[in-house]
Amino acid sequence: MASAIHTLYNSLTRRKTFEAETLHASQLKRCLTLFDLTILGNSTLGTGTYILTGQVAHETAGPSVILSFLIAAVASVLAGLCYAEFGARTPRAGSAYTYTYVSVGELMAFIIGWNMILEYVIGAASTARALSSYFDSLIGFALRDYFTQHFPLHAGMFSAYADLLAMSFCLLITVLLVIGIKESAVLNNLLTAVNLTVICLVIVVGLTKIHGHYWNISPDEVHNITNSTGKIGEGGFFPFGFEGTLAGAATCFYAFVGFDLVAATGEEAKNPQRAIPISICLTLLVCSILYCGVSIVVTLMVPYYLINPDAVLPEAFRYVNLPAFKYIIGAGALSGIFCSLLGALLPLPRVLYAIASDGLIFRFIAWIHPRLQTPIVATIFGGVAAAIMALVFDLQKLVEMMSIGTLLAYSLVSISVLYLRYQPSEESILHTEDRMIESFYVRLFKPSAIRPTKDTATVTRYLIVSLAINGFLLCAIQIFASDYIMRKNPLVLALFLICIILEIFFVILMANQPKNSASLYFQTPLVPYVPILSVLINTYLILKLSPATWIRFGIWMFTGFLIYGFYGFWHSSQRFDDDRRPLLSDRQSSSDSS
Repeated sequence: MASAIHTLYNSLTRRKTFEAETLHASQLKRCLTLFDLTILGNSTLGTGTYILTGQVAHETAGPSVILSFLIAAVASVLAGLCYAEFGARTPRAGSAYTYTYVSVGELMAFIIGWNMILEYVIGAASTARALSSYFDSLIGFALRDYFTQHFPLHAGMFSAYADLLAMSFCLLITVLLVIGIKESAVLNNLLTAVNLTVICLVIVVGLTKIHGHYWNISPDEVHNITNSTGKIGEGGFFPFGFEGTLAGAATCFYAFVGFDLVAATGEEAKNPQRAIPISICLTLLVCSILYCGVSIVVTLMVPYYLINPDAVLPEAFRYVNLPAFKYIIGAGALSGIFCSLLGALLPLPRVLYAIASDGLIFRFIAWIHPRLQTPIVATIFGGVAAAIMALVFDLQKLVEMMSIGTLLAYSLVSISVLYLRYQPSEESILHTEDRMIESFYVRLFKPSAIRPTKDTATVTRYLIVSLAINGFLLCAIQIFASDYIMRKNPLVLALFLICIILEIFFVILMANQPKNSASLYFQTPLVPYVPILSVLINTYLILKLSPATWIRFGIWMFTGFLIYGFYGFWHSSQRFDDDRRPLLSDRQSSSDSS
């Protein structure tokens, strides 16, 4: 029984390996430059600027949406540093899926990959819906009226009407991606240039129409409003409290997923070990500056409770008597959201290709067109799935599931960096004389090794698990029992303080362990502190999401486990490699003996 459990554990945690000579070999075409990667990474500027800014400011955070974006930016920077190291280690398609497969193991990699499929499909569908709505707003919502009359959907779980335009946008992008990623990148570069120009114009012109009073609206002024149909808060800079700011940060996090796109296209980048880390850092810097700039301008131009979440910028300029900007902003919005749609659909086939080529989902999905050198089957699958969801679901239902997959992926990448940084190299394993037999106490508190050994690696694995579990409890207490902490309930307060002390204790122990000194083009700074802080922030934001999101997430993951259990586990390429390796070794031994 114990042997069977051990065998199953080894199968679920088998890790993908790359030979040094095959690390850069790929069936995909390496054609993306540093400039292309950075522009692709900034493709989410459309979603963040034209959609999330208005929604979060009006419904969740008020003027403190600026802090929501800053908190989300900090979490993204921490995760981005970890992604950058993995991009330097493993420049392959698949992003977090591939990174996790290399470091943590197969089951965890499948969980991340399956979750990323959902994230990208929903992200593309919601962006297509937003693009359709923005275009419709420029023509007086004529399409909405036509579709409602001729293509109504009479089911509560679906949209009020079938959005044929949103579906068409998804299919158009799919055709572009089938043709080739370089051609798609050229179009993306052009549209992103238009979008960046309009955003800069919005910030510059908007600064001439700001009023500081809108950040300090009195509660009496808010309570006198009688024509509002939604939540209007209590005025001031935090009208929905700091809790609203944090909840807004969980939503704003999706606006920074562009660097995940950079990582997902690593197998098609020129000189990826240099280009990926630099592109990730540039992407996060540009996004952070522009999101905060637009948030400042919008919340100082219009009282937060009058912001139109569906068309935030055109309505803001109409409010300050500059309605002519509606069409200028419309051009930027359509360009920016179109780029966001391209950015959402581009990594989806790359993740499908990576998972299918490893045998964890049906292998035919990984077929590469010999002339176009694109994963054509995966591209069509992803595009059609997004098109169907965009056709029948409305924007509100789609956005509820967007962040959980991203946050979970970022957490596991950060954990993977911790894991790899404290693993011994082959040289360390061979030089067993460099380490002495030590008690567990000595290995934990005073390790004598100057580089990682098998013993110190085991200690760090225990510490990583302890940090993750204790961090989850710490965040859960802070979120779900904050009232008891404020009332100084002795039991809850004691448990909260114990978790804080344990977290600090585990961090100190982790920092005391020897790290792998292997040289990389880019390494995450301040390990273990940056990855641990990234996991804590991501865990906190995950727990801020609604219970309905967790239920839908559970259903999706149950479906994925069925596919993995009945197909992926048995058809895994790594399983075949592991089974063949002893046979090859025995054959080599027989040859040598003869």
